[in-house]
Amino acid sequence: MLIDTHCHLDFPDFDAERDDLVARARTSGVLQMITISTLVHRFERIKAIADTYPNVFCSVGTHPNHAHEEPDIEIDDLVRLTDYEKCVAIGEAGLDYFYDYATPEQQARGLRRHIAAARITGLPLVIHARAADDDMASILRDESEKGAFPFLLHCFSSGPALAKAGVELGGYISFSGILTFPKSGDIREIAKAVPRDRLLVETDAPYLAPKTWRGKRNEPSYVVNTAEVLADTIGVSFEEIAEITTDNAFRCFSKMPRLTG
Repeated sequence: MLIDTHCHLDFPDFDAERDDLVARARTSGVLQMITISTLVHRFERIKAIADTYPNVFCSVGTHPNHAHEEPDIEIDDLVRLTDYEKCVAIGEAGLDYFYDYATPEQQARGLRRHIAAARITGLPLVIHARAADDDMASILRDESEKGAFPFLLHCFSSGPALAKAGVELGGYISFSGILTFPKSGDIREIAKAVPRDRLLVETDAPYLAPKTWRGKRNEPSYVVNTAEVLADTIGVSFEEIAEITTDNAFRCFSKMPRLTG
């Protein structure tokens, strides 16, 4: 059993075959998945998808590249929306300095609001961090001093210092198809150093298909390839990495029930 802890099933890339890709995931052993919010104003669409599929859960939040589009979303709004029974996380929120859609200040304000919501609800914050390692580590340390909150660094592609800071502050590190790319030796070295009880796998579908499907649209069933490479990287069997990452997923996303069958 595997859990795809981060995909975007609400994206139009999947409109024509959402039923099929959910079925393919199940056939591949990916029994549960979490579709991640990028715009709070689209949360009703995400809820509708989660309602359609018993094994799909969701989050609520504003992606940092959309921070300037949702300045009106307050902490209370995020907390209220987590009343939905299948909402198991806050985010994704964070810092992305690779693009400049939103200013660093807008992104940081949004990130801190999402952190507050995670602290209040006890739900994990799904953090997007790209080309912003120092500022991300600084905000995580600053906010942790105000009170602990659960979080994970999703689709990890940052440096070892941020991974170390994340683990030290109690966070999880989630690896996507990037881990499988031939030139991602530095990411694989980071994965070796992450404690096994903090490892997660994801697709970030429709983006970043792992090496077996490189260049194609990604989907939840492909998380199997990432798990295979992660197992090889840290020197365990595929069955062991499936058990490790699945147990970690249910511990991190503690609101998500473990389905059977």
